[in-house]
Amino acid sequence: MRLLILLFAAGLAFAQDKPADTKQEPKEAEIIQVKTLTGDSFDRLVKLLKVFGADFTADNQMRTIVVYAPKDVVAQMRRVVEELDRPGSEAAIGRNIEMTLTLLRCSTKPATTASSLPPEMEAVAKQWRAATQYKDIQLWDVVPLRLQEGRDTHESLRLPGGVSSAPSIGTFTIRPEAVYRKDQGRYVRLARMDLGFRISYLTGAGPNTSIFDVGLNTSGDFQEGQKTVLGKVSGVEEGEAIFAVIALKVLD
Repeated sequence: MRLLILLFAAGLAFAQDKPADTKQEPKEAEIIQVKTLTGDSFDRLVKLLKVFGADFTADNQMRTIVVYAPKDVVAQMRRVVEELDRPGSEAAIGRNIEMTLTLLRCSTKPATTASSLPPEMEAVAKQWRAATQYKDIQLWDVVPLRLQEGRDTHESLRLPGGVSSAPSIGTFTIRPEAVYRKDQGRYVRLARMDLGFRISYLTGAGPNTSIFDVGLNTSGDFQEGQKTVLGKVSGVEEGEAIFAVIALKVLD
């Protein structure tokens, strides 16, 4: 709110008509580098800067804003960019995003039960069986997540299976940095995606409980509407692995 008031006051000051006999201040060209904001976040920053009424051009790919204006106007615009060009600012917070996180438990041992995969995952499983050593591919869980551009999402939940005294837990931290368009469609840039799993098993004649703490950390650009395999989580029981598959939808 403080920044919006600042923008409004600055725009008012620079939009006021000057007396006809007032000497115009000399203009200068300045390059303002944008270090954090990209995609739609960058576009929101550019729209906010229009309140100054200055001549400027912006390049999303190069993350630069070239201003041609009096020195004091340039200084004010630079100040606003510095305020907004950071995570959590008014410009950074943007679109809502739905993410579907599908977790698959895979084993090199032959399947002992019928596949529990949803129909849309059968094609993926068929390719994995043909190209990898994993023959038994089962659905572990489907986790719907609601994200927001520019903000961290933290989620912790109990996963199916495990031991009643020590349930399996998934802990997820995800940060969508930007939404942007390319020729193929919209993309979401995930600056951070940390998937942590605490998995419990009954072992031995006791029985005893074994607990595995494993995880996956990644980042990248992911196309809206396309299923993407993030990678393999190893370190669980011998011959087993977890695969994480995501699908994204940007909410307009």
